[in-house]
Amino acid sequence: MKIAVPYENGQVFQHFGHTGQFKIYDVENGQIAGERTAEPTGGGHGALAGFLTGLGVDTLICGGIGAGAQEALAQAGIRLYGGVTGGADEAVRALLAGTLDYSAEVRCSHHEHHGEHDHCGEDKHGCSGSGGHCGG
Repeated sequence: MKIAVPYENGQVFQHFGHTGQFKIYDVENGQIAGERTAEPTGGGHGALAGFLTGLGVDTLICGGIGAGAQEALAQAGIRLYGGVTGGADEAVRALLAGTLDYSAEVRCSHHEHHGEHDHCGEDKHGCSGSGGHCGG
């Protein structure tokens, strides 16, 4: 298993489409076997999904994420655990322990109201798993 987390200052970065860095965790036998950071080569959900696929990522833990990004990840075969806040390392350990607090309903609310199909965050309103504003 290879897990990616949008990452900033040790925390789960709350805006998938605008993350400047991912922390990548290699998992073997239910334990973290290695970790590193990687900077995406492009922006937007399609480019980010391709970037993660190229790294061999099969699981993503994130905060706020739009419907377009969710669709791109699903098409890439990447499992999504959205609406997560707090420390990135702690989130990965919680996922491995089966105790991760995440939201299956995470979305960017402005997509539904305005019919936008671009990546989350153009206006940064109503965009996070918890109904607050996007970080960063």
